[in-house]
Amino acid sequence: MKDSLCIKCKGKGLCGRPHCPILEKFRSLQSISPAISGDSVFGASPPALFVGSYGYPRVSAGPLIPPLAKENEALLLEEPSAWRNMKIEDVISMRSRMVRANTSLHVKDARSKENPLLVKAQELALSKKPVDTEAWFFKAPKQELKFDAVLTPMGPSGLMKNFELAENPDVPKKVDYLVYDTDALAKDAVTELLKSDVSTEHITRLFSIGLLGKERKIVPTRWSITAVDDMAGKELADRIKDFPWVSDIRLFSGTHFGNHFEVLILPRAYSFELIEIWLPKTVWSGESSWIGEDSEGLDGKKGYSPLAGGYYAARLPVFEYLTEIKRQASVFVLREITPDYWAPLGVWVVREGMRNALQNPPGTFESLEAAVSDLAGRVKTPKIEWIKQAKMLSDFRFQKTLDSFFSL
Repeated sequence: MKDSLCIKCKGKGLCGRPHCPILEKFRSLQSISPAISGDSVFGASPPALFVGSYGYPRVSAGPLIPPLAKENEALLLEEPSAWRNMKIEDVISMRSRMVRANTSLHVKDARSKENPLLVKAQELALSKKPVDTEAWFFKAPKQELKFDAVLTPMGPSGLMKNFELAENPDVPKKVDYLVYDTDALAKDAVTELLKSDVSTEHITRLFSIGLLGKERKIVPTRWSITAVDDMAGKELADRIKDFPWVSDIRLFSGTHFGNHFEVLILPRAYSFELIEIWLPKTVWSGESSWIGEDSEGLDGKKGYSPLAGGYYAARLPVFEYLTEIKRQASVFVLREITPDYWAPLGVWVVREGMRNALQNPPGTFESLEAAVSDLAGRVKTPKIEWIKQAKMLSDFRFQKTLDSFFSL
């Protein structure tokens, strides 16, 4: 029961403890935190912002600044697609350089321009390139690491008196246009930004600091990450449903930071299913394994997934792939988390891991049975333990389509 609760909770406090003992273990890695002893910090922000969720609707928010970082160094700090060949400890070490400069805001403050710290944070969020930034604190930032199942690790934090941008942000035209369009719905703005090749990280930053939509609010970063994944996915899903089916069975495979992905593409109307397997001695699972499942059909997802942000992060790359090939399909995803994933790095691991898997050459198969047999050979968990939860595979095997009747 305990292990199951840890996997479902992932540090959100469902057990009632004031501090998650699993996360505390990783926070103890103080040796990799940068030495911050003064009351100010200067560096090129990637750009990056953080909005907390504790105390909602009054939250802490502000820029993330790597001390003394130059533009070419800062570029890497907020670009998960460039971390593919790193080790977990490398990501933690790199991200621990990011100092969180916090101020207290109400989420509705996004609708006014009266708070100068918020206005500067919003200016920073507009940029597509690093911006030299300096912050002053009431006292030296506290030496700590922040870990989370959704968020990327961050380093020391402190309550700031003020901060300044030492140069003008580099703002894409489409970003500038949509930020000032207060009649556009947030989901429509996200759609337009994606079509203009604005990264999901940039869109999340804009949404989190209250720069998109009609009824604008500051949104905690952990919520905005999943919200953007969901909104982006729904827009692509609407387009996919008009495409013809794929003509064959395809199977993609890949591993990313101890997360193994199997992606099975089936020639049927759109549906999506994710099975998540946490092996023993992974970051959340303790001494026993855990298996969870969630899915959706042609009508889309109803309610919030019990698999949390990982569900939406796994689904978005599937939509991207189907949009690229202009085909519709039923997609079965198995994510197996191994003990090599020993520290929480954030939900980007799922998104980038899926993208990497879908870039690998797929196997093609004449039958579902052959594809599942091939898939099972790369998964450590015995097939008998997860196949009974795979609703889509059962449906594909036993449910006939209208086409099958017409072909008789």
